[in-house]
Amino acid sequence: MEYRHLGASGFKVPVLSFGTGTFGGKGDFFQAWGETDVSEARKLVDICLEAGVTMFDTADVYSHGTSESILGEALKGRRDKVIVSTKATFRFDPDDPNAVGSSRFHLVRTVNQALERLQTDYIDVFQLHGFDAKTPVEETLSTLDDLVRAGKIRYTGVSNFSGWQLQKSLDVANRYGYPRHVANQTYYSLIGRDYEWELMPLGLDQGVGAVVWSPLGWGRLTGKIRRGAPLPETSRLHKTADMGPPVPEEYLYRVVDALDAIAEETGKTVPQIALNWLLQRPTVATVLIGARNEAQLRQNLGAVGWNLTPEQVKRLDEASAVRPAYPYWHQQGFAERNPFPV
Repeated sequence: MEYRHLGASGFKVPVLSFGTGTFGGKGDFFQAWGETDVSEARKLVDICLEAGVTMFDTADVYSHGTSESILGEALKGRRDKVIVSTKATFRFDPDDPNAVGSSRFHLVRTVNQALERLQTDYIDVFQLHGFDAKTPVEETLSTLDDLVRAGKIRYTGVSNFSGWQLQKSLDVANRYGYPRHVANQTYYSLIGRDYEWELMPLGLDQGVGAVVWSPLGWGRLTGKIRRGAPLPETSRLHKTADMGPPVPEEYLYRVVDALDAIAEETGKTVPQIALNWLLQRPTVATVLIGARNEAQLRQNLGAVGWNLTPEQVKRLDEASAVRPAYPYWHQQGFAERNPFPV
């Protein structure tokens, strides 16, 4: 397994990490993702560690804390062999006015609760799950600084931030000497390339590594969706399609057609090719793979140990290209001054 530096930090992470959104299955949304219990989670962790996948990502809102609890149980006796990543910001308790956001009150409490559920003394990578516009950035970052100094967090990051929100956070960290975010857990895939418009150049400029979530385009690049064929009965898209990013059908089929052609050339599966494409993109430190069972996990692990050719990458780039929003389409016309990140 290849390891890469997480942003500009000295910390290395495996290029594939395991996302535990399928652990627990509490509530309609997460039940559609999966209902992995402790026993099955241990098996999946075993397979990951055998393959060199040592980073495991979760969040407090995944099945209302159950994902963190199951992961903690599954990692018993091998905490020192793994990297644990978790997130918080979104509402955790509908009846508590302070159980949401990135305030000092909420972050201190949620980190302590996460440590208890994960059965650990520290979190390797802690990410703000979303931007909190109602809490001063200085309050949030000073709290994270306290938690780092207390040894409860080692590295910090963000998720689902816009470019200006991340840059403002980095500027405040520079001004006061707080820990700089080194990770940006971001949605990025062959059918969701918005990350490239602003966040990727920012990541290169500021030393923030991408931790990619939903690399198969919200379950659309599993290899089971084909032009002219009905959505498979087993697809979670029946329940979750409206909750995720919209993708025009013809655009999806164009990308899948290109993936199918390259799959025939390489002998690899559609998901393996989609994941391998991501691993060749600038700023990407690690790609989160999820799995509801061992077969899915083993297939995703086949995305490493080989590389698409430059010509194959170019074909996928062209098939998945879209006209970006302003001012990015305008900047593309002046590549001499605004080149694409390499």
